[in-house]
Amino acid sequence: MKTTTRLLLIACLSMPLLAACNKQAETAAVAEAPLAAPTTKDGAAWDTYLTEVVKRNIEGATNVYLYTLPDPAVATFQDEYARQLEKAQSDVARGGVEGTLLAFGSQDSAKSADLAVASFAQAAPGTMKGVRVMFIGAQADADRVKAAVEPSGAKFEFIEAK
Repeated sequence: MKTTTRLLLIACLSMPLLAACNKQAETAAVAEAPLAAPTTKDGAAWDTYLTEVVKRNIEGATNVYLYTLPDPAVATFQDEYARQLEKAQSDVARGGVEGTLLAFGSQDSAKSADLAVASFAQAAPGTMKGVRVMFIGAQADADRVKAAVEPSGAKFEFIEAK
């Protein structure tokens, strides 16, 4: 009788643990659902998409910087581009801290690539060791971003926006 009671008690106490494990598995399955890039120029949708891409690829990063741009057709594009470029150049000029992730992306892959390339134009060789640079955009733009980033010593990562 005591053995049966103990087994029932163990089973009852284990149920919440099993339920928690089940919820974690469900959460992981939802988090790994495929992402689809927005098909519109909606800035908010693109910001959400880019943030989610970075979150899914953040492993090991302790500092994260995401540089995004609005639709080039908006009147404030040049001002926003200049602000982002100044910020990114400043961050790159300081040199890298291990564990830092710099991510570039927007609805216009070519403009994001321009921003990334310009940001690394003055980077001293080897100053970004331990830093990851993520470019979220089109394959056609990835090679020129990679060529601009690699002399700095940063690890280049490409994620196709699709």
